[in-house]
Amino acid sequence: MHRVPTKLLFVLLSLNPSSLRAQAFRVAAASDLQFAMPELAAQYERQSGAKVELSFGSSGNFFAQIQNGAPFALFFSADRSYAEKLIAAGQADPQSLSVYALGRLALWAPSELNLKLPEKGLSALNDPRVHKIAIANPEHAPYGRAAVATLQKAGLYEQLKPKLVFGENISQAAQFAQSGSAQVGVIALSLALSETMKSGERWIVPGDYHPPLEQAAVLMNTGTKKSQAAGFLQFVKSDAGRAILARYGFALPVPPSDAELKP
Repeated sequence: MHRVPTKLLFVLLSLNPSSLRAQAFRVAAASDLQFAMPELAAQYERQSGAKVELSFGSSGNFFAQIQNGAPFALFFSADRSYAEKLIAAGQADPQSLSVYALGRLALWAPSELNLKLPEKGLSALNDPRVHKIAIANPEHAPYGRAAVATLQKAGLYEQLKPKLVFGENISQAAQFAQSGSAQVGVIALSLALSETMKSGERWIVPGDYHPPLEQAAVLMNTGTKKSQAAGFLQFVKSDAGRAILARYGFALPVPPSDAELKP
């Protein structure tokens, strides 16, 4: 029986995908972060040498998965309340709770429809060519609830309710609009600004049309690689991280003052 040389064995193990996954810490991120978060993770990985494994979905679904034991180290929610509920349940570190961004909502439509969204705003939803309007499912997606609140404030909800189609998350709602399954999407601005959608028409919904989308992150008590996950959260809140988020259309919370940081 031949023994595998120690150095060769180490190389073989390092090439094993399961070995690489074991070295990573897992991050659950709201779907509106699907373009910003990979850039944030890549820059953190270059700086720290850590490995970040990203998963994207609706905040409500991640909340349920984490409650049922999903092994995420860090949760970036599109809604502060989900992070606070995990803290209340004893599943997350209360000291880590951080509002990292303020979400922004936008109407988006393919440019070929020429709905003139920048000029007409919400009134464009009454265009006879608009048969379906895509939003995220308001039952578990914060952006879906914000879309409903926006239509209600504009006095359009009851009229347009039969036209609404629900995506499992805000990313799927954007896909519906992009694919033609819906003529308009009420989606996250961060998605409307992405490379695949920036050629379309968009109109940014005023912030006072819906409750603030305070997007909060929290560290899990049961996650692995806690120090690396905590370092990633600090990076997202740093000037470099905030610059990336701003480039993807997120509004940024005002950093706490020195007085607020003092005990």
